[in-house]
Amino acid sequence: MYSSLIGMVEKAQRYAQEKDRVSFTQFRASIRGEHDSYQITYEDGAWRCTCQHFGGGKVCSHTMAMERILDGMLPVVSAAKV
Repeated sequence: MYSSLIGMVEKAQRYAQEKDRVSFTQFRASIRGEHDSYQITYEDGAWRCTCQHFGGGKVCSHTMAMERILDGMLPVVSAAKV
């Protein structure tokens, strides 16, 4: 029993180090900004944020931060889709 658990732990450690194994397609998160907390969603290659700055240009510091945190773990969006 313990040998199979040890094997799973070792495999999990290897998977965690190989971030290219993970690709997010959608998720929801909260991010605490300097003035408030905001809800961020990612779905079908598109970001959304509840902050006031996001609506104007479809980008904000909160989504940019999440892109950096998840670097290499999000699908590459083609130029035609942007």
